[in-house]
Amino acid sequence: MRQLVIMIAVVVLLLSVGATAQEARSEVSLQGTGLFTKDTTGRGTTQRGTENGGFLVGYRYHINRWLAAEGVYGYGRNTQQYFVPAGLSRVQADIHQATGGLVLTLPSPARFRISPYVLAEGGALIFNPTGNLFGSVAGAQRQSGGVFVYGGGADFPIVKHVSLRAEYRGLVYNAPDFGINNLNTNKVTHAAQPSAGIVLRF
Repeated sequence: MRQLVIMIAVVVLLLSVGATAQEARSEVSLQGTGLFTKDTTGRGTTQRGTENGGFLVGYRYHINRWLAAEGVYGYGRNTQQYFVPAGLSRVQADIHQATGGLVLTLPSPARFRISPYVLAEGGALIFNPTGNLFGSVAGAQRQSGGVFVYGGGADFPIVKHVSLRAEYRGLVYNAPDFGINNLNTNKVTHAAQPSAGIVLRF
């Protein structure tokens, strides 16, 4: 009897390990994005970011059916425009985004074949001036700062382990000034980042 119990326990353990191995817990994603920044005004200066495109690369690990941890890197390039009493100043910059946080999968009827989710993340934004002759201010320096990201989206399965993703991310951060006091609005700004791309699960 004892040997039978041990055999059953071993079989159950092997089956559970096999099921875990077959379950796709990891995924990588590649998305094309847009970036639309809200204007900010403070200390007599109005700051505006031009609209631009970019991309996001992400890795998501599903802790369980509902909860996942995610890390994302994003890149884009735009020009920050500053309307100051003396006139217009421009700084063209590469924008690097590195964030990490949690993703909550929401329930959805099976007949719809979609997986909606919401996310909350924190991380850093880096604004790196390109030195463009027509989009540069003397003394503009690389600047990094914290960013809070919220958003949501949905995955649409197309074949096994491959889905299409539509997503919205909202970025909340301090408006950049590139270390130049005259460009400092001392305000928090917001950027909308819609995206779409492909997801591979493994």
